[in-house]
Amino acid sequence: MIKILILILTISFTFNIHAAESNKEPMPKHEWSFNGITGTFDRAALQRGFKVYREVCAGCHSMKLLYYRDLLDIGFSEAQVKAIAAEYDVLDGPNDEGEMFERPARPADRFVNPYLNDNEARANNNGAYPPDLSVITKARRYGEDYIYNLLMGYEEAPEEIEVGDGMYYNKWMDGNQIAMPVPIYDGSVDYDDGTDNNAAQLSEDVVTFLKWSAEPELEVRKNLGIKVILFFLVLGTIVYLAKNRLWREVH
Repeated sequence: MIKILILILTISFTFNIHAAESNKEPMPKHEWSFNGITGTFDRAALQRGFKVYREVCAGCHSMKLLYYRDLLDIGFSEAQVKAIAAEYDVLDGPNDEGEMFERPARPADRFVNPYLNDNEARANNNGAYPPDLSVITKARRYGEDYIYNLLMGYEEAPEEIEVGDGMYYNKWMDGNQIAMPVPIYDGSVDYDDGTDNNAAQLSEDVVTFLKWSAEPELEVRKNLGIKVILFFLVLGTIVYLAKNRLWREVH
């Protein structure tokens, strides 16, 4: 009897989830340079995206899995990476006197966390903990499309929806309320290469950077996949021709 009741509750819960999702507007899909079997990362977009992260996102969101030396992979020179790292201070030690001390970060250091601990992070963000962005595009359903639409999804709340204190309406956030104020808007970051810095472009670039952070091996994996496919195509052709020749000789 208990098993039957559990089964009924499970089916009901699953049905309700699918019913709720079917009533939602489909997640818009964005055109990304890295999509498809031959897709690659745009290095200029990655560098612009890092600039957006550093000037907009890094004040609240960490990227604990990235080292400054990883920026070499997106086209920065060693001198540039050293200069970027040196803009931040890290805690090191102990020294000969047994004391901890601060020093400029080096390329071998991880990205500096904006907060000392989780409690400080929550205290500075209305009680909400800002998630680490290292693998955020893999940690969220719909991946990069969800993050892009979330950044672009801030709107005036409909009359029938009451937004809580310290919250903002976002059509793509679960529950449509988010503690983070609008992070990106037209002109919020100036690009050195003259690229248009409207909100859509800024969002596209920072999401491209976040996608690379989550899957830095994406291009290598795709290149390897293409080589494997070509290998099996050639191998299959050779086996097929050899089989036909063998059977002709038998008959």
